Amino acid sequence: MADSKPTQDYTLHVYHTRYSSWGARVALVVAYFQIPCTVKFYTLRNPANPPPARFPGGFLPVLEPDPKDEDFAITDSLAICEFLAEQNPGRHLWPRDRKLRALARSAAAEMHSGFGVVRNTYHTNFLGRYTGKVPVSDAAAKELRRIVELWSSARAATKRRLQELGEEDEGFLFGAFSIADAFFWPVLWRFRSYQLPLTGITEDGLKWMAKMWNDPAIKAEVDGYFAQAQDPLSRIEHYENIFRDNPDVQYSQFSRD
Repeated sequence: MADSKPTQDYTLHVYHTRYSSWGARVALVVAYFQIPCTVKFYTLRNPANPPPARFPGGFLPVLEPDPKDEDFAITDSLAICEFLAEQNPGRHLWPRDRKLRALARSAAAEMHSGFGVVRNTYHTNFLGRYTGKVPVSDAAAKELRRIVELWSSARAATKRRLQELGEEDEGFLFGAFSIADAFFWPVLWRFRSYQLPLTGITEDGLKWMAKMWNDPAIKAEVDGYFAQAQDPLSRIEHYENIFRDNPDVQYSQFSRD
């Protein structure tokens, strides 16, 4: 985890991250690298807790780097993370090695722009837990296999590269924790929430999953999802029990432990 001195206090506007994959990615980056930032939460589709009207269309996340300059607002999770990496070079949000950095950017970009079937079928709900016969279409299965392949191939390439360099491998996708890990965090949780198949995953891929589940900083983020649930305004009924009409699927919620 980074130990660089704070450089600036940003403001991050997000929908409650218990449901927002886009916001959860940026929030995890900010938390993991200990970037000074005020995080403000809003509720999607709830007029009682809307984002500021100055954000067109209500699209979040939005990062405001300067509280005195409301015209300076950065949208899109990947653009925000790139800005944070640029502004905090000592924190190494991307891998230090040029080759691994390129591979990490490529993987994050594929996650950012792809896997539409998985996104639209298995909505983000970090607290939701589905058991039974969760439906997996052929199109979804294809995307899931590709995601698993990305994790496995990333770990294999990283192990080889770090061995070449004689450097420590911390076990994340590209060695140390990076933006790439944060970008796969919401979909990793989907595998747990929906009991999705891990067809083709390697031992290295499974070890990465365990690394993510057991990292203290990531566990602290998960605690935050449960804390959000204490606020009734954070609940989005649309994303609860999405298979309610399917008798073969049972819905519950994970316990905080």
